[in-house]
Amino acid sequence: MTHSSDHGIAAPTAMIFHGEARSFDEFQEDEAVMMEGIITALRTVNDPEIPVNIYDLGLIYKIEVKDGGAVEIDMTLTAPGCPVAGQMLGWVQQAVCVVPGISDVKMNLVFDPPWDKSRMSDEVQLELGLL
Repeated sequence: MTHSSDHGIAAPTAMIFHGEARSFDEFQEDEAVMMEGIITALRTVNDPEIPVNIYDLGLIYKIEVKDGGAVEIDMTLTAPGCPVAGQMLGWVQQAVCVVPGISDVKMNLVFDPPWDKSRMSDEVQLELGLL
């Protein structure tokens, strides 16, 4: 489930910088700026079946920033048989690779745990009439 922070950023399951999982509030200023850039980029990619961005939909499970600006992202799909799964990974990779300081983006498609509507932000659930 996503959680709101004081920065208006709903956090995926894990945010990792240089091997250390931390909350957004524990990031150094430069790390926070980079993570905000990554999240902003993720919010430009919409799920093709639900007109909501993949970040607030809760499809991002992990964002890991490694040395040298390499980023590894674990994401899932609303349904395992999504016909545009491969394309979505490419859309995400393209969106994130233009963030300043990012040198490479590796995408992992995961299905554990399975996605369900509880992973959506409260704002998206309200927008979709689920609250």
